[in-house]
Amino acid sequence: MRILFQGDSITDAGRDRSDPHHLGNGYPKYAAEILKEWFPDEELEFVNFGISGNRACDLVARWEAECLDWKPDIVSILIGINDTWRRYDANDITTAEQFEANYRKLLSDLREKTSATIVMLEQFLLPADPAKECWHGGDLDEKIQVTRRLAREFADVFVPLDGMLAAACVGQDPTAFSGDGVHPNEEGARLIGEWYADAVAPYIL
Repeated sequence: MRILFQGDSITDAGRDRSDPHHLGNGYPKYAAEILKEWFPDEELEFVNFGISGNRACDLVARWEAECLDWKPDIVSILIGINDTWRRYDANDITTAEQFEANYRKLLSDLREKTSATIVMLEQFLLPADPAKECWHGGDLDEKIQVTRRLAREFADVFVPLDGMLAAACVGQDPTAFSGDGVHPNEEGARLIGEWYADAVAPYIL
């Protein structure tokens, strides 16, 4: 069974991009470790094509070569935070409508051209950096709602990370999981990996 991870820096997590099987130091690494432990008799192949800085439009541009051509059994997508971030650091705006069109293209291609199980992970922002607090109301929340709508339409598995991480931060300093609110540290990546494994385990045959 081939499990393919796609996304931005949260998925990339310092992987060796010359080796698609190198999982980096983020949640794919910890998810793979858990699933291998849980399913020792299954032949599980993990592939990571996350690229730091990517937006949904970037995934569209490389979707065939770095997703569809690999004929994955499970495809995991975590994308969207850079579609918000570029508004604030580069005045490069992706509207919610553009984000939805790009994301819909990815998901439609998966549905039409593969038989893969689709796992969608919600983009998130932890309350760890006061400078980013405006992102939610200013841009991010609308795009999270887009992700949720598309998940209802296309996903076999949906992991609502923004809400789950918000709950994890109750009674806990958010910097325990991420220093900048976007990039998980080891603790945050392990937590997401655990949630991912729990959600995907029923689809490991």
